[in-house]
Amino acid sequence: MQQSMKTRTAALGGILLALSVATLFFASFVPGVELTIYAVSSVYTAIMIIETNSKGGGIFYIASGILALLLIPNKAAVLPYLFFFGIYGIVKYYIEKIGKLPVEICLKLLFFNISIGSGILLFKTVFLDNFRLPDYANVLLILGGQLLFLLYDHIFTLLVSYYKRRFSER
Repeated sequence: MQQSMKTRTAALGGILLALSVATLFFASFVPGVELTIYAVSSVYTAIMIIETNSKGGGIFYIASGILALLLIPNKAAVLPYLFFFGIYGIVKYYIEKIGKLPVEICLKLLFFNISIGSGILLFKTVFLDNFRLPDYANVLLILGGQLLFLLYDHIFTLLVSYYKRRFSER
């Protein structure tokens, strides 16, 4: 790799890391729009994958997670990023290499359910041990979550496509 390309990659990584941590910090104290802000934070990993490769995206995800845990006072606010939003760009990249839409959708939903389910279990175990919802509420939350995830994935794809057309030199 040429020195100018290494410099460009390092600069881009630094800018995206700063944006990622700033976005997560913003999500940690702005009520009502957290999911939207987390969704924005997930695009940064995809940009690193586009501009470098999946390894660059993985390094970015790890670095942004560590920095967020070090710099953001509310550690619980970093969990959605660590469990789902930060790593989703990498997972999406590998799943979409399969090239069969029904399989891709099933795998994406599986990843979503595992990551969100484990995050909810951790959260309930640590913070809400005695809190119970009626059974029908859980079903509605699960079904609604699936639909919102599919919408998120579609919007994510549109944003990545826009970035590739408008900004990427690759």
